[in-house]
Amino acid sequence: MKYVMEALRRKEAQEKLPVIRMEIDYELATLFDAMQDNDKVLIIKTKERLVELRKQLLQMDDE
Repeated sequence: MKYVMEALRRKEAQEKLPVIRMEIDYELATLFDAMQDNDKVLIIKTKERLVELRKQLLQMDDE
């Protein structure tokens, strides 16, 4: 049973990985636009979101 659960977790992580990477790309594009517009509020929000996405990515590597 333990091996089945591990396999399911790995499969779930493999499916989530492209989604997280697309979200990171989107947030980086948003950050670039915010920097071009000098929108300090959006810059802060985008950086916070990028930190969260980075944590998710690192958690997937640990599993």
